[in-house]
Amino acid sequence: MRMPDARPAPSLGRILEVTYTVPDLDVIEASYTCWLGYRVVARGAVTEALARDWDAPALAGRRQLALEPAQGESVVLRFVAEPLAAGWRALTTFGWNVSEIVVENVDDLATRLEGSPFRIIGAPASLTRFPMIRAMQAVGPAGECLYFTQVGAGSGLDLARAQAPVGRVFIVVAGGPDVRRMFDAYANFGNEIDPPVSTRVQVISRANDLPGDTLHAHGLVKLGHGSLIELDEYPAVATARAVPEGGLPPGMAVVAFEVLGTVGSALLRGASGERIRLVGTNHVDE
Repeated sequence: MRMPDARPAPSLGRILEVTYTVPDLDVIEASYTCWLGYRVVARGAVTEALARDWDAPALAGRRQLALEPAQGESVVLRFVAEPLAAGWRALTTFGWNVSEIVVENVDDLATRLEGSPFRIIGAPASLTRFPMIRAMQAVGPAGECLYFTQVGAGSGLDLARAQAPVGRVFIVVAGGPDVRRMFDAYANFGNEIDPPVSTRVQVISRANDLPGDTLHAHGLVKLGHGSLIELDEYPAVATARAVPEGGLPPGMAVVAFEVLGTVGSALLRGASGERIRLVGTNHVDE
């Protein structure tokens, strides 16, 4: 008689990397290094192996740029040259949409970003339920949406703390037409989840020309390492994102996560088209 498999479900660990396709790498490098204090950790061409891991063979050989926070924290922002990404607007199409970055002082950062390529779309404000957490929202030079969040003491939440004035990505956000279906991609992992609740999310409402009191459902997948995945239900006016043949979605395209206790790399497709790259703890990119 075959015994049931008693092995625990694998768990998603750290956010390792967020990949964007953008029309101009030089603008990205100048903006992130000058205004956010990020540093370049790699330049060159996308390898065939990495393009294959993304299920985007057409991007092999394409120019790329990898950046990380000033203190060398663990999350890499990778940008890949893609002229067809011009004009992408976050918060209006399905898939990955937001990178949330932990910072030391969000009010100081807001002042520093005046006149920069990062346009503030939500001024610094304390969260209603957790006033020791302050956040603002901005749009970067390639249309990417970034939340900048200062995590103060006393929240009781397991969230990252900044190791530099502008630290690492600690939350990634995907949007889709049905938030409950979006959790299906994570059902085989052992991570704890917070089921969806509905609240006002002003940046989503403004991006989609909706009244400010519109409610939007959103839930969480908890990763540990002070990190989260947020899954948002987008309004009916949002649309699927067109993907170039053999390429990646324009804008925020792939998020890579550590998978504890496994080797190798795999790609999942979320219910809203988001590409979820799984990297075993012993895997090394070529």
